[in-house]
Amino acid sequence: MAETTDPPGAVDGPALDESVTFTSELIRIDTTNRGDGNCRERPAAEYVAERLAGAGLEPTLLERTPGRTNVVARIEGTDPSADALLVHGHLDVVPAEAADWTVHPFSGEVRDGVVWGRGAVDMKNMDAMVLAVVRAWARAGVRPRRDIVIAYTADEEASAEDGSGFLADRHPELFEGCTEGISESGAFTFHAGPGMSLYPIAAGERGTGWLKLTAEGKAGHGSKVNRANAVSALAAAVARIGEHEWPVRLTPTVRAALTEIAALHHIRVDLDAPGFDVDELLGKLGAAAALVESTIRNSSNPTMLEAGYKVNVIPGRATALIDGRMVPGGEDEFIETLDRLTGPGVDWEFHHREVALQAPVDSPTYAKMRAAVELFDPGAHAVPYCMSGGTDAKQFSRLGITGYGFSPLKLPVGFDYQALFHGVDERVPVDALHFGVRVLDHFLRNA
Repeated sequence: MAETTDPPGAVDGPALDESVTFTSELIRIDTTNRGDGNCRERPAAEYVAERLAGAGLEPTLLERTPGRTNVVARIEGTDPSADALLVHGHLDVVPAEAADWTVHPFSGEVRDGVVWGRGAVDMKNMDAMVLAVVRAWARAGVRPRRDIVIAYTADEEASAEDGSGFLADRHPELFEGCTEGISESGAFTFHAGPGMSLYPIAAGERGTGWLKLTAEGKAGHGSKVNRANAVSALAAAVARIGEHEWPVRLTPTVRAALTEIAALHHIRVDLDAPGFDVDELLGKLGAAAALVESTIRNSSNPTMLEAGYKVNVIPGRATALIDGRMVPGGEDEFIETLDRLTGPGVDWEFHHREVALQAPVDSPTYAKMRAAVELFDPGAHAVPYCMSGGTDAKQFSRLGITGYGFSPLKLPVGFDYQALFHGVDERVPVDALHFGVRVLDHFLRNA
């Protein structure tokens, strides 16, 4: 890692060590969220609350459901006229099958300079780095310019009803003055080619539209003619939805991403030129196309089917689940298209629905995020991008908080960060955590 000279108040050696220790120990606390309410974040919440209290803060623990615990604390800034900044991270993780992993997913093992386990990138690493920064400030007597509200949430990996949704709806007073927030899935090294290191900083998220399709038909014997077969009707609708080619819809964040990434590839583009073909442009961007290609359109991917109970019985009902995502401004088109694609005999409804988000890439805060990353990795380029999925920023947007994805990590060539989200052998390099602590410290003190 390149050595840098940082202004007074930079993190110390113990902070670097704590970023690793906290990541490892949080991973060992199994907070698996299977989406059925069978999750208990409280041990992890008590862990972070104890360490926040050790930094002189007064963390508040809040629950909608017993065991589904959230933690909120506020750090007072030096400029009382400045808007507050929210820094949030979730404590729950998706399931992991130990038999599929090189190491046990809840071991938190540190091996060969890498921390292994479920949550290493999503997102106990960020939780740990924030703790390490706050404790370093306490040791050094450092205060940030803005008030900073720190929130550790439950239930992000499911509905967020016990987490950020509960906090936004029932405890908005804790976020008074917050106008912007940062969280996961941004400012990680993306190696776009020889000598080209990008750091995509998220300034938007596609909306969530998880759908339930239901076909009602006529039950009967499998050997008989049946013109009202629910399975046939559902299968046809699912095929139409899965095969649908959604039209291109370029949002301001995606336009900025395409323009900046193309310029780094020495490609001049006019996104408004007649006949402009975004797919052709993506073909010229090499590996960097992966940062954009999932966010230029709405999407609808069939994921689950359920029907029947015996091979020779035609069921009277069949259901399917679809993972739909909507670009900012694309919800009306999404709904109208699903009405058409489902066709007669098949009804649909939102199984889970959350708004799309968009944040300005020309704001002073975004400029400071860029500057912080590029200070600690000279020669790299921070670029905007839109997340294909979603985060707790959706729920906090109800409070008027503009959300960014900024959880900095410097990663080596060949380290496929995005593939490790919800993947097998999730892990994070120790050096990446050290980099993240330094960047977060610099950014948060000066934001």
